[in-house]
Amino acid sequence: MKAIRNEEEAVSPVIGVILMVAIVVILAAVIAAFVFGMAGSTSASKNVGMTVSPNGTDGVTILWQGGTDINSLNDIALTLDGNPDGTVNTTEWVGGAAHPAVGEITPIGTDDVTGKRVIIIGTFSDGSNQVIFDRRY
Repeated sequence: MKAIRNEEEAVSPVIGVILMVAIVVILAAVIAAFVFGMAGSTSASKNVGMTVSPNGTDGVTILWQGGTDINSLNDIALTLDGNPDGTVNTTEWVGGAAHPAVGEITPIGTDDVTGKRVIIIGTFSDGSNQVIFDRRY
C-alpha cells in the first residue's frame, strides 16, 4: 500500500527570502550612513556649576560652584544680545590660577544686562568652546 503524501508548496521560503533582502538593505543603509558621514559626530558636553547674577549697570557676577569640568575651564566670554561685553582669561582668575576656584566670585561685563540676552561661552583646555550660560534678564 502506497502512502498518501500531501505535496503543497509552503510560504516560508518566500518570507525567508524577503526578510534576508530587508536585512541586507538595512545593513547597507547603516554602513553607508557612517561611511559618508551622515551619522555625524557628537561631543560630550561640559559640566560647570555657577550662579550668575546681574551686577547693576556693570554686567554680571559669577559665583563658581564646581562641576566636573571646572578645572579645565580656561577662559569665558560674555555677550549681551550677541555683542561682546567682556572676557576673563587664565591671567585674571584669583591668584592667576589656570581656572576658577570653587567659591570664587568673578565679575564680567561693563553694560547693564536688564532686558538683554546674556550668553557666557567657556573655552576649555581641550580647545572646545561651549555655551555655559544663556538667559534673558
